[in-house]
Amino acid sequence: MPGAGRAHLRPVADGEANPLDFGLRDLVGASAQTLQRARGIRTVGQLLDWLPRTYLDPTRPTAFRDLPHGEDVVVVGTVRAATTHQMRNRRGRRLVVDVADDAGGTIQLTFFKPYGHQDRLRPGVRVVCSGQVGVWRDTLQLTHPDYATLSEGGAQWLLDGLVPVYTATKGLSPIVHGQCLDLVFHQLDELPDPVPAQVRRQVGLPGLLEAYRLVHRPGTEADHRRGRWRLKFGEAFTVQAQLARVRRSSEAVPARPRVPAEQGLGQRLRDRLPFALTEGQEAVLAELLGDLAREVPMHRLLQGEVGSGKTVLALLAMLAVVDSGGQAALLAPTEVLAAQHHRSISQLLGPIAEAGLLGGLEEGTRLALLTGSQSAGERKQALLAAASGEAGIVVGTHALIQQHVQFAELGLVVVDEQHRFGVEQRDALRAKAPEGTSPHVLVMTATPIPRTVAMTVYGDMEISTLRELPGGRRPISSHVVDGRRPDWVRRTWQRVAEEVRGGGQVYVVCPRIGDPDDPDLPGSGTDGPGLPLGGEVGPGAPQGEDGADLLGLLEMPEVSAAGPPGLHGVHQVARCLRELPATRDLRIEVLHGRMPAEAKDAVMQAFAAGRVEVLVSTTVIEVGVDVPDATTMVLLDADRFGISQLHQLRGRVGRGGRPGLALLVTQGEGVDPAAIERLEQVAATTDGFELARIDLESRREGDVLGASQSGGRSGLRFLRLARDEDLIVQAHEAAWRTVESDPELSGHPELADALTRLDATSAAFLERG
Repeated sequence: MPGAGRAHLRPVADGEANPLDFGLRDLVGASAQTLQRARGIRTVGQLLDWLPRTYLDPTRPTAFRDLPHGEDVVVVGTVRAATTHQMRNRRGRRLVVDVADDAGGTIQLTFFKPYGHQDRLRPGVRVVCSGQVGVWRDTLQLTHPDYATLSEGGAQWLLDGLVPVYTATKGLSPIVHGQCLDLVFHQLDELPDPVPAQVRRQVGLPGLLEAYRLVHRPGTEADHRRGRWRLKFGEAFTVQAQLARVRRSSEAVPARPRVPAEQGLGQRLRDRLPFALTEGQEAVLAELLGDLAREVPMHRLLQGEVGSGKTVLALLAMLAVVDSGGQAALLAPTEVLAAQHHRSISQLLGPIAEAGLLGGLEEGTRLALLTGSQSAGERKQALLAAASGEAGIVVGTHALIQQHVQFAELGLVVVDEQHRFGVEQRDALRAKAPEGTSPHVLVMTATPIPRTVAMTVYGDMEISTLRELPGGRRPISSHVVDGRRPDWVRRTWQRVAEEVRGGGQVYVVCPRIGDPDDPDLPGSGTDGPGLPLGGEVGPGAPQGEDGADLLGLLEMPEVSAAGPPGLHGVHQVARCLRELPATRDLRIEVLHGRMPAEAKDAVMQAFAAGRVEVLVSTTVIEVGVDVPDATTMVLLDADRFGISQLHQLRGRVGRGGRPGLALLVTQGEGVDPAAIERLEQVAATTDGFELARIDLESRREGDVLGASQSGGRSGLRFLRLARDEDLIVQAHEAAWRTVESDPELSGHPELADALTRLDATSAAFLERG
């Protein structure tokens, strides 16, 4: 039982004595050690932030006979009898306590260790009990319930309103937990509130301390809903205020306006394009050029479906910068994608990127590629082209960020798949702009982002969205293939052969690399890969290749060794397909992240040129790889992938005017029904924004903010991005008004303190734009 009394409040760490930082030991006694050991709870704030998972109403039901079997309940009654019995099958005695309600009903409390209970539970004592209702020999029973006698005091909160129910904590009974909260509330006079009083009045919010009381000690359903809404609003408000300050910080250093020439390189490119820009592309391009023409640095996120034309728009923006005498850098997450961008941009620009060469455009520019695996000569040439300004556009990977890489006049940074880069990497590239200026920044992602995620994680950026696909793109049909059905799997590989004979090419995507000496797959030479392999894989199995993806919504790193049992490996599957009667005559190659960069590039070029018909790969092909004749994708162990990742992967096919086909092959036995439902949702629609919404609703908030990347909890404690859109919009507007009217927050010290209290992980997620 925790000790009571107004103790000296000792902060956990140096700094201002915010009551939320006070340690629990002097407040709740020995229970503090249990809370820290079992839950990692050390401070008042952490205890208050541990919210109830549900509530019980002690006023319903009023009679024991109406108690629902198997459910947690809180009951109030009077002890009628307490007896001990010798147990038959083991040593010791059992205490049985009969408790009666006011309606004449009885429930038995059973204790297999009577010590300490028989002295407290005497006939005539009024008692409050909580536990799960069971039945033994037609008698209602609570086995080892938590209880408090009203004569001892300390349990009044169980009778005054709804009873909060928390996740069970070993060594800490719910009633003792409640008493700890009572002691904390008793000694708190007020809490500093990051939401200004004016905002609270406008929105109709209670203060922070009142909100915690409403959540932990509600009288009615409306009370705890009001308290939770306030806690969510406070969290959203603080997040949005931080984003507003990040935006102001990024705008503090001016950018040089970049206005394209009237008949400049951008127009030359448009004249070369074999297609006209869609209405949506024209609108987004106008936004980009408008941003570039200002002295305030562009800070824009461009999102759109795979194949929606983001790269062309980014290239037109880069040419606008080149027209005005600057340079643009395109930062790609992998060498495969960097090389792909370099090739596609070279093809699009043609003579525009060959200034100074025979047949090149005299007023054009040059294009350079810089990656970590280049030869010394190639690297030296690219570094010189960037530093001298000869290369107006430099494409690269993390190698661009290295300290010795210099630009003559960096005016625009384009980041492809931003979620694959950290804040420090982005800032390092920004620092390469001329002194006293900031480059414009454009972030591209092919992962549709729900509005609430965009506002919470990319809230400091303007957002442009491409929803329509260019003309000529054919729809992709997707089908779920049951891996437990050998005939279905056999038909899958027959279909692969048919696609190749019809002039198409095929991706076969595996969730892991494996090793060349991995054992053959069951079914090799007969039905082909896709048959159940045996072994169970936990929910954390790796699913991807090149690092943690956007807000944790996509994949984890590619497996570099044998990996979990039961998942198909690239080497296994390729060997099997080379022996399978239906596919052994096809030209098959492998691609994965452990291959040398030159080997990966050679395989991709061979596949793009049609010399490889079937490419067995990991998810290294997930973003940016463009092979027009690729018509079919087979995703093995598809139930191991997330919704957004499946959608992005299948976007690699059907890009050349022919219909695309995605076959989602499940594992064998033991597939989670939720995973099958996920696959069916992917197969039912090609709308990436709808799938992103479904994906968000099915995930924990820790996944949304990328807890898997940091190894810990996410920065969000109360908000649920899938359900709190209206609240986030309201908090966004209020927070940005507050920061705009008081940029230094000198009149809002509580908010300033709350922003400094954001931990490093949260700050990194908030500033990832």
